[in-house]
Amino acid sequence: MGYWSAANATEAYIKTMKMGKRANEPDVAEFISAIAAGNNAQFMVVACTATAGSTTLGLIAASRQTDGRLVCIVKGIEELESSKHALNSDADQVEFVVGNAESLLSNEYKSADFEVIDCNLENHEGILGAIQNNREKSTIVLGCNAYWKDSWVWSRSNSHLLPIGEGLLMMKVAGKSEKGGGRRSRWVVKVDKCTGEEHIFRIKSPGGRVVKA
Repeated sequence: MGYWSAANATEAYIKTMKMGKRANEPDVAEFISAIAAGNNAQFMVVACTATAGSTTLGLIAASRQTDGRLVCIVKGIEELESSKHALNSDADQVEFVVGNAESLLSNEYKSADFEVIDCNLENHEGILGAIQNNREKSTIVLGCNAYWKDSWVWSRSNSHLLPIGEGLLMMKVAGKSEKGGGRRSRWVVKVDKCTGEEHIFRIKSPGGRVVKA
């Protein structure tokens, strides 16, 4: 990552809408795709509760835009087969892994710079907690389906629960090289009083610039 690309974000957003053939208003998949592509994510990991769906499609669009790697963690062979069937030809863009998400994200995939966790996973709090430790590089972490969960309670002050889809928990975890120094960032949600539209910004301080997400 390291910089924000509005062009990448827009292109990934549009591609995700086309892949999902959506006729209704955009949802969390398009937002996740834009955030991943806009931040030029190079190593994306998504942990699914069951069959991989629209969120994974959004990350596929982002990985194509950034030429990044995408890993999808599922809990069993049944979920693996159903995910490949659901994604059809797009499944070729994904590295599927069957295993324990908490262990994989804490070890094999600790160098990922963009991670998406389904908060419907039984151990989602353990997974999100493990991600906050021993990261090799700065990581953006998103928790889908976070409404009615206690995920935001335990998390650190740099996390935000956004009113997108069924609730989207967003936080940035500093890598080893960033801890104890450097600029910190936070996400800010602003609502346009005239249109009702929500605008999300990432603010870096001190001396940082505002980056519209």
